[in-house]
This record gives sequence, structure tokens and C-alpha cells, in this order.
Amino acid sequence: MGSLQYVRMVLWSFFGIRRRARADAELGRVKPLPLLLTAIVLAGVFVTLLLGAAHWAAAATPVRVDGSMAQRVQACTACHGAADRTTRQGYFPRIAGKPQGYLFQQLRHFRDGRREHAGMAHLLAQMPDAYLADIAAHFAALDAPPPVPTPPGPDGERGEALATRGDPIVGLPACVSCHGTALTGLAPAVPGLLGLPRDYLVAQIGAWKTGRRHATAPDCMATIAQRLSVEDIDAVSAWLASRPVPPGHAPAGRPDAGTPACGSTR
Repeated sequence: MGSLQYVRMVLWSFFGIRRRARADAELGRVKPLPLLLTAIVLAGVFVTLLLGAAHWAAAATPVRVDGSMAQRVQACTACHGAADRTTRQGYFPRIAGKPQGYLFQQLRHFRDGRREHAGMAHLLAQMPDAYLADIAAHFAALDAPPPVPTPPGPDGERGEALATRGDPIVGLPACVSCHGTALTGLAPAVPGLLGLPRDYLVAQIGAWKTGRRHATAPDCMATIAQRLSVEDIDAVSAWLASRPVPPGHAPAGRPDAGTPACGSTR
């Protein structure tokens, strides 16, 4: 007996289609296993059609989004959330509460290749300055609890000296001379140095020193990093990471008239 006849008999018998009496008579003359397999196949086809119809109906329903900046920057918050994240792909710092001008310039630097990161460059490649400014404003207005400080390390005194007084002998200005006396940054474009892990600070100063990170002239950080020894980079990074972030850690006022207009802030 052919497969089409099995299908016909199952349909006639199960669904009450015409000629049911004839189908019942034919069903009585065949073995049950082929009929069972035919019924299973037909049931599978029927379920597949139902699922396909449900999927089509769901796909036809438009997805509604609120269109807010918070919704648009979900690709950013996946890495730069409320807390620092360390992954196999690298360290992702919090960007909430950073100075708006600083965030804007860093976004431009990633997009234009002055700061190297393939993922960031790809993400920002087609974004105009106006949209980058909107992203910067969004994150600058946010707040996030700072991380717990870490021990200052064995060279804490040297790190504190570099951060607060500099080293005139080798021509190193103090960190506070540009990043504010509280080291929480200066509006609109100088970042704070507190609340960042030691490894991240070491990596960024090292990038300035090796030329992997650079800015338009005058590239102040590149000049400073070149004058720092490896030991000094470790000492000042460990000391900065050991300092608690003060309450109300928003960036301070604008830089003094004597502060150099570094290319990284423009």
C-alpha cells in the first residue's frame, strides 16, 4: 500500500473527512505500525505549521522602544556599566560622572584613531560629533558608587610625592597641578584620577609612554610619561588607586590660567 494511501486513510479517519466508512474498512486491513508513523509525521507537520504561523505573527508585531538616550547607549553600558569590569578582552572603566568634555574628546579619539581600541573604533566609526556630544552629556550626568580603594604598595611615599608635588629634578609636574587638588578632575575636559584600579592606570600611562595613546599637540601626557620610569609609573598608579573618592566627587571648577592647554583636552 502506498504512502499516499496511508495519509489519506489517516486524514479520513482522524478528521472525519468524506468517505470515512471506506477509510475505516481500509484501516482494518493494514498493520498498525505504518499508520502510527504516518500519524506522527502528520502531527509534526501540523505543529510546525502552527509554530511558523505564531513566529510570523510575532515578527509582524512592531517592537516599540522609548527612543531615550539610555536605550540608545545600551551597547555602551554592556561594558561600561555601574561598576568597573575586568574581562579577557581588557579592563572597562566606569564612565558615569566623568567630565562631559573629557568623554567627548575620548570618543572622538577612539573614532579617529588617536586612541587605539578596535571595538570602540568600529562602534563609533559612523557617529558624527554631535551624536558623540549627546553620548558624553548622558554619561556625564550619571553617578555611580566608586570602587573600594586598594593598598598603596611598597613605594607609597614616592607615589604620593609624584601625585602631590611632582619631581622638579626630572621636570615632572604634580598630578594635582592639572587634575585638580582633589584629583577628581576639572571641568570641562580634565578627568579625575581617583576610583581607578592600579592596573588600568599603569596601562594608560604605559600607552602614553609607548605612543599607543596620543593626542594632538601639545601632547602633555606623552611628555610626562616619557619622563616617568617604570618604577615611578607603578608607584604613582598604586598610590592613586589607594585613595578614596571623596563625597560629591564631581569635577572641580575650570583649570587655572597657568594650566597648560593640553591637546588631550581639546
